[in-house]
Amino acid sequence: MTFNTIFKGFMLLAAVGAALAPAAAGAETVYQTPRGLLAEFFPHSEAVKFQRYPISAELRGRLARRLGYAPAREGYVFYVATTGGHVDGYALIDDEVGQTEPITFGVKLSPEGTVERAEVMVYREPRGDEVRSQRFLDQLRGKSLHQAVRVGVDIDAVTGATISSQSLATGVRRALVLFDELVVRSRGTARADAR
Repeated sequence: MTFNTIFKGFMLLAAVGAALAPAAAGAETVYQTPRGLLAEFFPHSEAVKFQRYPISAELRGRLARRLGYAPAREGYVFYVATTGGHVDGYALIDDEVGQTEPITFGVKLSPEGTVERAEVMVYREPRGDEVRSQRFLDQLRGKSLHQAVRVGVDIDAVTGATISSQSLATGVRRALVLFDELVVRSRGTARADAR
């Protein structure tokens, strides 16, 4: 897999993450790097590239209506894995605040927008990293835009990590909505422009 095409995207993500993250907590644990996670998500893909999507005022309003809150970022990056011109899948790396600190996570989506995998990449709280357990993360697999993805509705919280469980569910739900608003809508626009 070639990752040279996305090195600049990693540098941008690292710079944005450093600027947005509060001072590092003593409990910060890095479990996965963006490069390592993408290699695990797409081990057989020929290429992984990135696509930046700015958030306009109109889009921010639409997202706020769909999510129940306005996303904090000015834009998002989706990674697109391809083989022979065919899309193998998408990934989003994002942060969601836990009790007091951001949890950095990655979500792998199928070409149709179904969650295939979610992983905690960086955990900064002193407690609650049990949300990294496969038992919890497996509950997110197979979720799509048409499902609640909420703790207490269709996701069971990890005992002792309720806030972190809610945070990851919120982040995965956001990934699904962003995929619909950014990737799916842009594909529709590209098809209309090609006609």
